[in-house]
Amino acid sequence: MVADTVCPSCGKPLPGRAGRTGRSSVYCSAACRQKAYRDRRAAPADTVSGLIDAIGRQVEDLVPQPPSVFYSGVNALASSVGRLRRIARVARDSATDGSVTPAAVTEPAVSPPPSSYASPGDPGAPGSPDSVTLDRVTPDSGPREALAHDSGAESVLDESGFAVLVEPYRRELRVHCYRMSGSYDDAEDLVQETFLRAWRAREGYAGKASVRTWLHRIATNACLDLQRRTARRPQRYEPLPGMNHGSAEPPARVTWLQPYPDEDLPSAEEQPDALAVSRETLELVFLAAIQHLPARQRAVLVLRDVLGLSAAETAEALEMTVASVNSALQRARPTLRDRLPRRRTEWTAETDAREREVLRRYMAAAESLDLTLFTGLLSEDIALTMPPNPFWFVGREAITEFLRISLDPASPMFLGHWRHLPARANGQLAAGGYVRRPGTTVYRAQVLDVLRIEGDRIVEITSFEPHLFPAFGLPLRLPADR
Repeated sequence: MVADTVCPSCGKPLPGRAGRTGRSSVYCSAACRQKAYRDRRAAPADTVSGLIDAIGRQVEDLVPQPPSVFYSGVNALASSVGRLRRIARVARDSATDGSVTPAAVTEPAVSPPPSSYASPGDPGAPGSPDSVTLDRVTPDSGPREALAHDSGAESVLDESGFAVLVEPYRRELRVHCYRMSGSYDDAEDLVQETFLRAWRAREGYAGKASVRTWLHRIATNACLDLQRRTARRPQRYEPLPGMNHGSAEPPARVTWLQPYPDEDLPSAEEQPDALAVSRETLELVFLAAIQHLPARQRAVLVLRDVLGLSAAETAEALEMTVASVNSALQRARPTLRDRLPRRRTEWTAETDAREREVLRRYMAAAESLDLTLFTGLLSEDIALTMPPNPFWFVGREAITEFLRISLDPASPMFLGHWRHLPARANGQLAAGGYVRRPGTTVYRAQVLDVLRIEGDRIVEITSFEPHLFPAFGLPLRLPADR
């Protein structure tokens, strides 16, 4: 078929697809992929009515045969309905909160109140010659039709139009807030706070920056307010009485650190800039490292080195001078390098296959209660931490001693029988662990282990409590029989 051999954007023949997956196998180049992304973003379906109409057409086009076509159609329909649901939620939240005078998150607030994003008399302020209402705003991807209801004069964006405009940025904003905060729970709250602040400040938006940059500015300031309010600082783990932690220096303790499900990462369609969702900047070791930076240095590093904003754009977003931004970045980079592992894995298809085999053996060893097989997968200097709990171990010997009493059925401390389901978190392999305690018939969610693997050995395990299992598509219970 022609669609299989030519690029749908430019019509040129597609190169070989060996080793290429997803959108990169559909288009001939990154430029064509991004052009298609811009065209989709400018489509009439980028209104609530247009999206509803598109869903209607998708329903009419559904055919049960062949199964692969049916599955593809249902999957596309589910995606459209999910987007409509998210838009409706943002519109609902805006409608219920838009009339409330916003209060500062902290006192004094790190970020300016919404009205000060553009002050009267300033360029871009309401009523000034440069004022641009959001119905005329163009996102990064290029022109789009006005989303507001035109009243005959200058139209004002309503809740639904605002929701359509900002919802496409939800996932990348959540990743941004996660990097800044280190917490998946906090990231979701911060995105909601960002949308509410944007809704309150919509009339003061001058349109000089893209919607994406504007939203990232608001989100960054919301994150800084959170840091100001909580004053979180990484600490060192302390030895616990009667427990062998190993002879190495205690690792850093970041009690609020949480994993991030890979399934929630922006797709290539939602965020063509691969750097912003790159694996290296989502690893737990990177997230833990940047928590050691002062809040503004962290913000500068993320905006400059991760999101790729210029020094001038970063300075404007954080209300700093360009010189201050450059100085903060020069201080942040060496601090970050000192806290990252000396060796960083180069990810290839071969590496991924090897890591999946290590994960399979890890789960099999736990399920068979085979301590020898389990410890054979660990590096000599492996580290195990369990945020927010105070337990920690460094070294294979210390971890083996800790596990022996819980994996031995003859031990009075025997925890139970295990099952695992594979998962992915922070661009790394993970395992959701379930325990069937003695005398029970149900496996209950116990722990999410995120593994850092080098070669064929596990060099770090970060174990998290199970309340985030649903975010990873993992059930909280498994039946006794498979």
